[in-house]
Amino acid sequence: MQVKWLVLGLVGAALGGYAAWYRYAPLEVHTILPKRGDAIEAIYATGLVEPSVLLPIAPRVGGHLTALNVSEGQTVRKGQVLAQLEALDVVRTVDEQAARAQYAKQQQARTASLVAQGFYSGAEMDRVNAEANATQAALRRAKALQGFTTLTAPADGVILRRDAEVGQFVAAGQVLMSMSCCAPLRVSAEVDEEDIPKVKIGQQVLLHAPAFPNQVLDGHVEAMTPKGDPVSRSYRVRIALAKPADLRVGMTVEANLISQQKSHALLIPSQIIQDGKVWVLEQGKVKQNPVKLGIIGNSQSEVLSGIEDKTQLIWPIPKGIYLDRSANITSEAIPKEKPLAAASTP
Repeated sequence: MQVKWLVLGLVGAALGGYAAWYRYAPLEVHTILPKRGDAIEAIYATGLVEPSVLLPIAPRVGGHLTALNVSEGQTVRKGQVLAQLEALDVVRTVDEQAARAQYAKQQQARTASLVAQGFYSGAEMDRVNAEANATQAALRRAKALQGFTTLTAPADGVILRRDAEVGQFVAAGQVLMSMSCCAPLRVSAEVDEEDIPKVKIGQQVLLHAPAFPNQVLDGHVEAMTPKGDPVSRSYRVRIALAKPADLRVGMTVEANLISQQKSHALLIPSQIIQDGKVWVLEQGKVKQNPVKLGIIGNSQSEVLSGIEDKTQLIWPIPKGIYLDRSANITSEAIPKEKPLAAASTP
């Protein structure tokens, strides 16, 4: 029995000694130094690539589509014939109005002869002339409608979409195709209502399209809608592109609208900051310094005061850390993390 209690006592003493050593022995830590770089505060938004000018092509008369001369993605010139309709009603209207105009012209000649002979008064001549003018106007209108059966490009541009096929009956006003023209592509982004006060015309924008992961495109805020969407609680912002590159209409784009930027700022990883403080190593002791922050971002944040360029920041935060505990810098490599980019606000 005495041996049993002796063994338990030795085990307890060993565990107590290990616990005391674990708590009071120097802590192994890894440290990093702050970096100098550009601190960027940005408003994050998603958007779509769209043409600055989108023209729907639709006939003003109904009829069967007899010809389609362009395909999607094709570049067209102003006045180029895009499609042709066969509108029999319009053709018959032209023939009818032409016959009426011919009859009115003959009536003018007869009435003029009878007025000259004194059989009709001048008022009758005025009435016949008015009828003749009305029939001529109706004929011109019918011919104009007949001209609308030929659809031409209103400007130089690119056919983005075609929504009809030859042989199909097309109603008046039905969009057959859409084309972009007159201006380069742009991005239409939705910005949260909380961030819209920070958005200004001319503001720099950095854009990234998932279709081109290795490219960063420059742009600037061109316009923004004065009325927001009450459902999504967002405002539409138009972004002009410096160079559209290979972007296509309809592509999704991630936009960072730069609201503030500072060069040579003191930057630390944002995840180091805990309740406005950072763990540091000073003369072999663990300390906790309060820091005053400037631009705060997901990856990095700007420090205005509280640490200096050569301050040793403890990262990652080890278990068992507490104030004034002795610590040694370990040479063990910490797990690699994603590269730290300039600070941004999502």
